[in-house]
Amino acid sequence: MENKRVISYCRAINEALHQEMARDERIFVYGLDVADHKRTFGSGEGLLESFGPKRYFTTPLSEDAMMGLGGGAAVAGLHPINVHIRVDFLLLAMNQLANMVAPMHYGSNGKLSVPLVIRAIIGRGWGQGFQHSKTLHSNFAHIPGLKVVMPTTPYDAKGLLIAAIRDDNPVLVLEHRLLYWQEGQVPEESFETPIGKANILRSGSDITIAAISWMNVEAYAAARIMERRGVTVEIIDLRSIAPLDDDLIAASVKKTGHLIVADYDWVNCGFSAEIAARIYEKCMSYLKSPIARIGFAPTPCPTTRPLENLFYPSAETLVRAIEQKLDLDRADLSGEEFFSYENKFKGPF
Repeated sequence: MENKRVISYCRAINEALHQEMARDERIFVYGLDVADHKRTFGSGEGLLESFGPKRYFTTPLSEDAMMGLGGGAAVAGLHPINVHIRVDFLLLAMNQLANMVAPMHYGSNGKLSVPLVIRAIIGRGWGQGFQHSKTLHSNFAHIPGLKVVMPTTPYDAKGLLIAAIRDDNPVLVLEHRLLYWQEGQVPEESFETPIGKANILRSGSDITIAAISWMNVEAYAAARIMERRGVTVEIIDLRSIAPLDDDLIAASVKKTGHLIVADYDWVNCGFSAEIAARIYEKCMSYLKSPIARIGFAPTPCPTTRPLENLFYPSAETLVRAIEQKLDLDRADLSGEEFFSYENKFKGPF
């Protein structure tokens, strides 16, 4: 497969939607402000013009009703894609999602399929505060019958979205808003990234970081800093959290003996605990140190920039955790630049 063309995460999503909607007339996209001029960070650019308002349209502000619409349309044979600009308000659709959409295939003894894709935007932006900055992926991964994917690279943004659209049952795709400006190699032709398979984003032998979504960017920055100190960090991009590929994490930990879980959520009762429990079960005798879990500070997200920077874990957080695990002296990080992609964020849509 040719893989030399470089495009953005946002364009990769847009390309996947264009290709899949052209392939299958049953696909339609809907959600709050989907068809306005901003088109969800630009990821929906050109879709209204190409496929018309019957297949790409804005809906009322009623998350529960819109999830029910998608579930019913999917059962009836269509392939809806429901877009949520902020994952926080996907909670308003939990009744339909958890009690109707996710268990429908099981409840019908396999007679009914629900090919519904839910796209939801996660992550920090421009001081959005506690109602617009969550991730909540552990809540959704907890629900049987619902697949949950969190692409980090442009390649996976396209491949996982296409795989989600072609799946016969519901898939939640969580996209971090700061990743929209990431660039990477993506084939022009249509392809699928398998759901349920993690990826070695960076090879190393001294310590493993299992990272979720934006935390892969922070982990990569931390790994570059540690490499200058003679420490090689292996980064496992989970990509899919339901199902979870814990075998790849375990194989890495058996090699390095150390694991840091870099989650993009609160640590308490978070998904990092699930990863840690599974790796303890599989790798207890290989571990040279206790598993460390990195995540949000145990408080609602503040709005001011200095407090927001303390709330969200960063590359610096990971460097300090690695130093502690490997019994290294604290490095002077005053000359390092962090949050580079944040500077490209221009507003809520």
